[in-house]
Amino acid sequence: MIKGFTRFLQSPGERIKSLFGPQDAPAGSTGPRIIPRQEHPVSRQHFSDAALKVLYRLHNAGFQAFLVGGCIRDALLGHMPKDFDVATDATPEQVKDLFRNSRIIGRRFRIVHVRFGREVIEVTTFRGKPNDDHADHISQQSDDGLLLRDNVWGNIEEDALRRDFTVNALYYNIADFSIHDFADGVKDIEARTLRLIGDPATRYREDPVRMLRAVRFAAKLDFHLDPATEAPIHDAAPLLLQIPPARLFDEVLKLFMAGQGVATFHLLRDYGLFAMLFPEADEAMEELPWAERLVELALESTDRRIAEDRPVTPAFLFAALLWAPVQQRQAILEADGMPPIPALQAASQQVVSRQLQHISIPKRFSLPMRDIWDLQQRLPLRRGKRVFQTREHPRFRAAYDFLLLREGAGEITPGLGDWWTAFQQADEHEQRRLLGKVGADPAGSGQPRKRRRRRRKPRGPASDT
Repeated sequence: MIKGFTRFLQSPGERIKSLFGPQDAPAGSTGPRIIPRQEHPVSRQHFSDAALKVLYRLHNAGFQAFLVGGCIRDALLGHMPKDFDVATDATPEQVKDLFRNSRIIGRRFRIVHVRFGREVIEVTTFRGKPNDDHADHISQQSDDGLLLRDNVWGNIEEDALRRDFTVNALYYNIADFSIHDFADGVKDIEARTLRLIGDPATRYREDPVRMLRAVRFAAKLDFHLDPATEAPIHDAAPLLLQIPPARLFDEVLKLFMAGQGVATFHLLRDYGLFAMLFPEADEAMEELPWAERLVELALESTDRRIAEDRPVTPAFLFAALLWAPVQQRQAILEADGMPPIPALQAASQQVVSRQLQHISIPKRFSLPMRDIWDLQQRLPLRRGKRVFQTREHPRFRAAYDFLLLREGAGEITPGLGDWWTAFQQADEHEQRRLLGKVGADPAGSGQPRKRRRRRRKPRGPASDT
């Protein structure tokens, strides 16, 4: 079994081609292509124990149980699956009755999360096609075609055609270990093509987030978008403004925190989607020559850390994404006579307030983000105890890394970052020497405070007595 999988990894395209011959039905025909176990490389050894427990318990209870979507797609591409989604004909209530360690979530579409320690298996009931016969509490669409509620149950064929992309309409049957391909998804994997099921314009209206998913999968899998899938995106991009900011926050994390952030960013910009997510940042990139490069450097750093299995935080990434508009607003406020520190604080508040209308940023990320910004004004001040206080700040390391990005992007003249690099690595004697050189270093030493003259109190008239 392992040897067969290894051979598939060496040339997945050729292996997939061999699965289908000229006798296969053309695309769009009814019924799935069923690939028996001996003709595909997907094995139970590549599924987590938690996923198998869910599949077998549903199967033994008399329900249909399939692994579906990304885990099957990734296995066929030769990648080890990480997330496992299960599709079944059991209703959410029936699933919950089978698993005490589960809960029903969602309103737009109800699903069941079955938890095994830190791993969560997502179980969905086969979806049917919404129609006028269903009550509003089951299925509901807006006047623009946006699906507001979608709890219409159906069979596996209907469910497959309700999925977004052909490469995600692949089902692994735990009953006989076969793969059911309902939309020529295997052929699209071989062609490295991302294609929507159904009319793309309609599917985007139903759920505009599908445009973000198209970009994310294209970057993650190194696929190209099918021309029909690609064509409506520019015109449909404003539909993202209908999506709740909280949902878009989750989508942004998937876009930028999966290890392909740079490629994803460029695709978002190319298709006009980035402006719907970060409108003020997009505007700033048209005016400030360093703004786009700063975001690229931040994403390159994030991608590198993810590849090295090192921790990353959305706070740093959001700091980079929104820094350019903060600088624009700060410059306007300072031109109106506001001192630099209050101007930065006011500009930060204005930018964050506008951004929250598009993407919600939880305080656990927005507060560290603003600390990173505030420290950009403290880092140039390198005199006396202030240096050590800055060095001990909990956000110092992130602010220092951010400073290096600003220098690398060309926003500010290099030099200050080198000084802080040397200061962190120096012993006590060398630190004193570095502090002594600050007075002769015009690069970011900060303006010394002017001592205010104390006004003498006027003396009263001399007493005659």
